[in-house]
This record gives sequence, structure tokens and C-alpha cells, in this order.
Amino acid sequence: MNSRDMQPLLTRLLDKVADINADADLIANQDRAFSLKADKGELGEYKVTSSQQIGIRLIKEGRVGIAYSESLDQTALDAMLQDAQDACRFAKVDPDQRISVAASQLTTDDPAINQPDHTAVEDKIALALRLEADMLALPEVTGAPYNGFVEGHSELWLANSQGTCCQHREFSVSCYSSALIERGGRQSMHSQGQYGRRFDELDSHSLTQQIYAVADGLLAGEPLPSGRYSVIFSPNTLASLIGCFQAALSGKWAQQGINPWRDKLGQPVASRWLTLASRVAMPGGMRIKAFDGEGAATRDLQLIEAGELKTLLHNSATARHFGVTSNGAAARSARGALDVSARHLVISAGPHREAEVKSGEYLELLKLDGLHSGADAVSGDFSFGASGFLCRDGERRQPVRGITVAGNFYRLLGELEAVGGTLHHNDGKGCYAPLIRFAGLAIAGK
Repeated sequence: MNSRDMQPLLTRLLDKVADINADADLIANQDRAFSLKADKGELGEYKVTSSQQIGIRLIKEGRVGIAYSESLDQTALDAMLQDAQDACRFAKVDPDQRISVAASQLTTDDPAINQPDHTAVEDKIALALRLEADMLALPEVTGAPYNGFVEGHSELWLANSQGTCCQHREFSVSCYSSALIERGGRQSMHSQGQYGRRFDELDSHSLTQQIYAVADGLLAGEPLPSGRYSVIFSPNTLASLIGCFQAALSGKWAQQGINPWRDKLGQPVASRWLTLASRVAMPGGMRIKAFDGEGAATRDLQLIEAGELKTLLHNSATARHFGVTSNGAAARSARGALDVSARHLVISAGPHREAEVKSGEYLELLKLDGLHSGADAVSGDFSFGASGFLCRDGERRQPVRGITVAGNFYRLLGELEAVGGTLHHNDGKGCYAPLIRFAGLAIAGK
């Protein structure tokens, strides 16, 4: 279904909502994906998929009902509306949830995120096969089990009973590879991906070299003596660590009474060197969007400034609960309830040169294992398996494997030894941060 057909469909559904004296917002999305996998020099997968779904958040007499459908025919939509009404009957009254965004007509019109792709299929196949072949050609690589290419086109519509009708389109590409190295009875494996908006942004050579360097470097890794070490997380591991505890920025968690920062607005929660923002757009960013999950305009938010908590992420319901203004951070999928989410998380550049951040001895962590099972977002406690390198003055001196790193995330934010002056991004281009050196993490080794 194209845009010309989707908007009348949403309007007809909202008219039926009005007929039952209710309000609603609707989210519809259509996704198309093309994926390739290389396996032993041949294509192991050539897949074209498409999906569509529509979801409703129905509000009647202060009660909320959520329902969705993967079919857009009239019978299915009528059933979805009835499911939402039934859910409302059994829901508790929620005075905070209303359809609040009126007459928003936003469209994500950034051409950078929806560029036409004229790349021949043969070139994409060649990329997938080359990733595997180039990796297997490197010394002592005995396997490259995961290699492939993925592209996706996504289109989303949001409409509500208050005259809002927003639209978002984006196109993305990615590739990934892996290396299994064996030497002297030891094995080491590493995998990694690249993400972008254009096929020519993907660089298979640099990707295979990065993966191989990590897998090869860690092969001889051994546990360190247990103790406390200064630590620098790589961009990927830092993004993963922040992701485990991002709920501390959530107005919804605060509304539920489980956010450890609920009562800390205007108070220090981190080192004065830490400034954290949610940015709508970053160069090459993969989370650009003009509107949030309610149709309100997304905007840049200063979450932490010089260590002080400035705001939480709010949708209209959490904002109403706390008597503040919604800040364009609503999040909702076609299947989900109203939530909150940041756009690009950006830690500002700090006052130190990278040579200062890397001075002396520290542990560089490149891989973390068991993140979500080893993290408690409420208390902040974490314990992860980890691998990386013991470094001195910027040079990797000793590969490290088989250790456990443990600490408390909220205390960790106050224990910064140095913050570099240059931003780096994780592979998914959703988190941007300088190199940060954290003090005295507990390492369990030998």
C-alpha cells in the first residue's frame, strides 16, 4: 500500500473511533528488506522480505487499549478496533494518557536518510562473497561463519484523533563478517558490522581488517591478576554499557517509581566532565527522525550537563504525571504501549587530549559478554565477562581474556579520570562519545 492509499485508510479508521466516542492514535509501518549470506564461497541465503502492521492506542473514558493487525483489509481492521475496545474495558483508568499532539503534519524530509539506491544486485552479491573470501584468506583463519549484506527500506505513518498525520521514510544498508582463528590449540573469534545509508559507504576491506585484528590480537589472551584497573571502553562496549542503564533517563521508569534518578533533577549524578545529550541528528547518524511516537517534533535535549541531571525523557503521559512539558521523546511501535526513547546519545568532548586519556597503564575493553543478564538497571550493579588489552601509554602490551569486570554504573559515572576531546561513534551510529577513562573498576581474573 502506498502513501496515497494509507492516509485515507487511517482517516476511515479514526472516523470509526470517533463513532464510539473514543480517541486514538495509529501507527502503521511497511518494511522491505533484502539480505544475502555467504557460505563456503556460495550464496547461502538470498532473501527478499516485506512486512506491514498497524497498531492502535485507543483511549475511552480514561482507559487505554492496545491492539494491532498485520493485515490492512477492512475485516482485520474492524477486529483490531474491537480488540482495542475489549482491552479498554479491562484496563485501569489512566488519567495521564490522552491524545495530546494536535494537527502535527511532520515529515522526515532529510534526503540523507532516504537516498535512492541504483546499485546492481551483482555488486551486493560480490560484497557478501568477498567478505567471506577475504577473511578466509587471512593467516590462520579457519572459519568465517557469519558474512552477509542487508538493506532495508522502512516507511511509517502516524495519525491521531486530533488531526495529526506524520510520515517517515528511510533506507539503510549494512554488512557484517566474522573470523575464527586457531593457533597452538587455542581459538579466538570476533564479529562486527558496518552501517550506512549508501552502498558505497560500506568498506569490506576495512571491516575484515578490523575484525581480524581483534580476533588475532586476543588469541593469546590470559586473565589478569584480580584487582582494580583504570578502564577505557571501546565505542561499541561503551554504547552497550550505557544501553543497559539507559532507563535511568526514562520518565516512564520514574513514573513507575523504579528509576534511581527519579528525585535527582538538578543534582549531580556524574563527574563534572560528563555532559550527555539526546541529539536529533548527527553526521551519519542512524536514528534521525522528525517526530516522536506521538507525532511531536523531536528536539535536542540536554540530559546531563557538567554532571548535573537536567531532565528525563518524557512523553505526554509522563510529563503530565510530573507536571512538566513533554520533550519529544515519546516512543511507540505498532505493537507496543507508549514509552520513551532517546535519539542519538552524545557525550560531549572533554578537556583532555587522547594522549592524556591513554597515559600510563589501563585496560582497554573491546568485548563484553552477558550484558543484560549481568546488569541491574535499578541498583546500577553489573558484572560482565570481558576481553581486551592491557595497555600502557596508548600501546597494547598484553591481550586479556577470561576476566570479569564488575562495578556500579551510577558510581562509575562519577569516577572519570579523563575525557578526551574527539568524538567517536559505535558501529550502529546511535551513540557518540570521546574516549573516557574510568577509575578503579574491579577485575576478577587469576
